[in-house]
Amino acid sequence: MPRMNLRTALLVSVLAAAACKKAEDKPAAPAAPTTPAPTAPTGPVAGTPVENPLVGKPAPDFTLKDLDGKEVALSSFKGKTVVLEWFNPGCPYVKKSHTVGSLVDTARKHTDKGVVWLAINSGAPGKQGADPVENAQAVESWTLGHPVLRDEFGTVGKAYGATNTPNMFVIDSSGTIVYAGAIDNSPDGERQSPVGGTLINFVDAALDDLAAGRPVKTPATKPYGCGVKYAS
Repeated sequence: MPRMNLRTALLVSVLAAAACKKAEDKPAAPAAPTTPAPTAPTGPVAGTPVENPLVGKPAPDFTLKDLDGKEVALSSFKGKTVVLEWFNPGCPYVKKSHTVGSLVDTARKHTDKGVVWLAINSGAPGKQGADPVENAQAVESWTLGHPVLRDEFGTVGKAYGATNTPNMFVIDSSGTIVYAGAIDNSPDGERQSPVGGTLINFVDAALDDLAAGRPVKTPATKPYGCGVKYAS
């Protein structure tokens, strides 16, 4: 009987050892996939100060035709303060800016003081807001008193690095770019959600600084709005 018990014990020992080895050799179950924690967006918020390499440099000269086919040259306004507004009447942000936002009567207020205001449409033919008839209708509907210039090949827009509509540039009487960027710090285009809580019309502020003989306090901001509809 003791001999039988010994054999049984040996068999149990062998089976236990095999089971342990099998468990050790079994591959571990893959870890459950984890979802990475969301990260905050990087980069400046639209309508906030940034660096712009064109600020402080001479404004690129150009000659473009208005909606009536008349040529308009930037050089013809030498000695005057000029505002350039990148324009697209089909862009919702441009519509809001001209109907309820910071571009309502802003141009008229400053042109009455001798500032030259030029809207530039760099949209290629067939692109949103590029049709001359649509532009003429916007001029009438929004009672714009300044010309809209057609930059169909996008040459002028790219020379200025215009990325959005609206995208604003202020050129002082010496021909130097002193402001580039958004019209204001409310990226909704409606003046309802200003970054920081207080609405700032950057073009108003830049022109006020020039009129007072002061350096422009905020020379560049990140523009917002639709992308300029350049030719592909």
